Amino acid sequence: MQAATVTEMPAIEARERLVEFVGEMAAGLGHVRRRENALVYVRGLIEHGGRKSLQPTLFRLGEDGARYESVQQFLADSPWDPTLLVRACAQRVAPELGVAAWVVDDTGIPKDGARSPGVKRQYSGTLGKIGNCQVTVSMHAVGERGSLPLGWALYVPEEWCADLPRRRAAKIPDELVFQTKPGLAAGLCAQAAGWEVPRAPVLADRAYGDNCDFRATLHDEGLRYVLSIGPQIGVFGPQTTFTVPERKPGRGRPPHVARPDREPESVIELAKRLPEDAWQTLACRSTPAGDVVNSRFALVRVVAAHPVTRDHQAPRTEWLIIEWPEGHDAPCDYWISNLPSDTAPAHLAKLARLRWTIELDYRQLKGELGLDHYEGRSWLGWYHHTALVTAGHGFLTLERLNPFRRRPA
Repeated sequence: MQAATVTEMPAIEARERLVEFVGEMAAGLGHVRRRENALVYVRGLIEHGGRKSLQPTLFRLGEDGARYESVQQFLADSPWDPTLLVRACAQRVAPELGVAAWVVDDTGIPKDGARSPGVKRQYSGTLGKIGNCQVTVSMHAVGERGSLPLGWALYVPEEWCADLPRRRAAKIPDELVFQTKPGLAAGLCAQAAGWEVPRAPVLADRAYGDNCDFRATLHDEGLRYVLSIGPQIGVFGPQTTFTVPERKPGRGRPPHVARPDREPESVIELAKRLPEDAWQTLACRSTPAGDVVNSRFALVRVVAAHPVTRDHQAPRTEWLIIEWPEGHDAPCDYWISNLPSDTAPAHLAKLARLRWTIELDYRQLKGELGLDHYEGRSWLGWYHHTALVTAGHGFLTLERLNPFRRRPA
């Protein structure tokens, strides 16, 4: 999969296509001035390298001070819904990608000071350590022909949610309540499931896969998933029998949920007792040079211990995917999946290893389109910025896929 890149086309033709694309995507924003400002902002993200600070960007575009005031208000305070723009981009671009998966992840955006919404000292994968930053959860459609963000959610820590004066200074809505990162991700998945975009299995790392509420929400939404989990996650193996207990005399309503005949075991314990013939070599990914990479996998039908033991819910059989490369002392990764029981092993292995492509999106969104360059302190402004970055990304993806496309006569 390739990241979107600026296509070498005559500047006037590319700009005409950009005007047309942003006009189409921003049609739902209402007033013509909003659509004009959306175009100016996306032009600034695409056409100029370096820091995407608003004032110098507009200067490079040849815009005057009046335009700065207008774009600043459009970005920070104008009450247009950023989801409309993200949805329009998703429905226009995603069908072009041959979507294979929806990938959930989060990324840190380093920030100085303490007034930007959600900023605190917290772990950032971008920094590789704890630092002052915002954290954004995002979901992306990925396919053989490219990728595209499908949604953004700013993580607002509990201490922010509990501090009403600080919230209001950052213009965070009073009705917003604390949500975990898996909770935010589940909301993004449910939102995209209602759009006219190709559905695909949801992929995420163990910070999301270990969360049984996240898995349950996806399943309830009718979404398939292949989620990384930790080695200590408990499961009931294929030898487990589930039966509904008999009613005890004088003990209220009869039981109706099947219970296991044994205690759960960790996935690492299960992996270590599998017989040799449970393992098979499968192609799981390709290198940037196009070389196929194989590894050794076992695929076992299991029932996750939670929510069976925690919430007393009915057992649901799923795939446990285990990767244990030859010569290694222990498995290196585990995934749980609700894909159908007849899913081909090679397909499961490839989906399990497809999540890394999210890094290509983050690299371009930050390095080329200024995802991490928003300098305002407005909660709504942050969402407006990420929506406009999504529009820029969508345009560049279409340029790469169809570099000589022309408008209809």
